Amino acid sequence: MVKFVIAKQLVGKKVVTNDGFDVGRFVDAEVSEVTGKMNTLIIEPNLDSTLANKIKADDGNIRIKYDAVMAVNDYIVLDRKLL
Repeated sequence: MVKFVIAKQLVGKKVVTNDGFDVGRFVDAEVSEVTGKMNTLIIEPNLDSTLANKIKADDGNIRIKYDAVMAVNDYIVLDRKLL
């Protein structure tokens, strides 16, 4: 069964990798207009994280494909291999 999550519930959640690196905090998402599915996470990077600084985009945020999401609970957990 598919679990539906309201994006408002995700805003501010800490984003980490499956091997424990702090990436930043979730701020927004890009959603398909046709299917309503989340395509991309937009993350405000943790400036102290070397990993976050490596994958940071020109606008200062990080964009991660939703396929990298492994779990969402207290944290949003990403598969580091897919970053």
